[in-house]
Amino acid sequence: MSNKEEVSLAELYAQSMRDLKEGEIVEGEIIGITMQDIIVDIGYKSEGFISVDEFRDPEKVKIGNRVEVLVESVEDESGRLILSYTKAQRLQGWQKIADQLDEGSYIDGRVIKQVNGGYIVDIEGVDAFLPRSLSAFKGMAIKDVIGTKYKFFITKMNKPRRNIILSRREVIQKERDEVKTKLWEKIEKGQRRTGTVKGITDFGAFIDLGGIDGLLHITDMSWSRINHPSELVAVGDKIEIMILDFDRENSKVSLGLKQITANPWEGVEERYPIGSKIKGKIVNIMPYGLFIEIDKGIEGLLHSSEISWQKKMVNPQEMFAIGDMAEVQIISIDKDTKRISLSLKQLEKNPWLEVEGKFPIGTKVAGKVRGFTDYGAFVEIEGSIEGMIHVSDMSWTRKVNHPQEIFKKGQSVDVVILAIDPEQRKINLGYKQLKENPWPEIAKRYSIGLVAEAEVVLNTDFGVFVKLEDELEGLIYASEIEKSRVETLKAGDKITVKVIKVDVDQMKIGLSAKTDVSNPEDPVAN
Repeated sequence: MSNKEEVSLAELYAQSMRDLKEGEIVEGEIIGITMQDIIVDIGYKSEGFISVDEFRDPEKVKIGNRVEVLVESVEDESGRLILSYTKAQRLQGWQKIADQLDEGSYIDGRVIKQVNGGYIVDIEGVDAFLPRSLSAFKGMAIKDVIGTKYKFFITKMNKPRRNIILSRREVIQKERDEVKTKLWEKIEKGQRRTGTVKGITDFGAFIDLGGIDGLLHITDMSWSRINHPSELVAVGDKIEIMILDFDRENSKVSLGLKQITANPWEGVEERYPIGSKIKGKIVNIMPYGLFIEIDKGIEGLLHSSEISWQKKMVNPQEMFAIGDMAEVQIISIDKDTKRISLSLKQLEKNPWLEVEGKFPIGTKVAGKVRGFTDYGAFVEIEGSIEGMIHVSDMSWTRKVNHPQEIFKKGQSVDVVILAIDPEQRKINLGYKQLKENPWPEIAKRYSIGLVAEAEVVLNTDFGVFVKLEDELEGLIYASEIEKSRVETLKAGDKITVKVIKVDVDQMKIGLSAKTDVSNPEDPVAN
């Protein structure tokens, strides 16, 4: 080799040493791979070394690949040229990010690890921080998150310090808003869509239509009666529903499930003519009657007044149970209000048509006490026929405050027919009429001016009721007794009274208890 050639090589060598600076990025070729290092030729006097750990996918690193690297040290303690693949990527990535992006931008990145308070995300070779509160990863397994690529929103970016804070939550919200906007544009009344049951309440179910929630009210779930939405749907169910109405401004959507099937009320009058007999299942029992399902989605009401010809004291809850089958007659249909009236008693002969002929006024009949009101007792006299004994017809002489003072439920009694009204299905019965009216005789025994000993029964604002003898009471008028004296009287007290009035028609005896009524010469009733 000539001296001239030696000078040229020396110059080239010196030039290569002079041009290579720490911190600059150069391109090289991978020429070797060991367990610890990737060996790269960058055209320098010696090969450079990069730790294998700097490559996230070492299996993809092949000899002959060209890579851009950052010169970390031209010569370390061992005399080696140390290069960094990661730092070169970060520097290049940061420069690209700084030039093209800013706060409010969207960018793709891959979650590489979990750290305290959040996650580290690789974007263009640059590490960015994703706070846990902005990650939207709640409920997700960490193994499904790490290594996965997502789109992120840059919430903060400090270029001098090369710090980036990301958010996934804003991206999801934006995506949801976009889905909602597109969905609102497609929604139409009468449209059928598939949704997922999101929640259930007593009044209905909330359905996710794919970004918009709609309400499926319980009344729009089934043509048949249901007591709770959970009878038809469960959270997570996918169901086909119909858009009934919507209000885009207030983000409200009304949904229907029953509307997907045919309305069973169409043609109901033809299928169930008035007067036809039909069997149905009892689906609900109320104090006023029974609801009977006569077909899928069609119910009729069997009112308590149509259960039996016996008008009073019919308690449906004591006579029937939900699930029982019953044969009834259609008596009316209102298609517009979806109401059908049913009757059970119409299937039987009306006993009231013959009651006047069977029970002439004044007839004595046997019966059984079935129930009470404050003003009377109901007595069954034949099958389903009931009559009532008014309190005023229970005793000739006694003031009856409640019928249970005279009768007990289930008691057998003889009564007298006083009046019959077949149209109103009423029979007035008498109990005291079994005996002769004692008042003409009482009027003779208790003549005006008679003084007698009596026992206080009841002290009221308008007077004091007293017992003159068994089953015979009189009233001391409030004006006929001193107020101070009235205040001290109580039931069981003895008091001297004078007869001042006897009304045979009204069956009443008026008394006075003024202090001057006592007269030793006056006779005393025995």
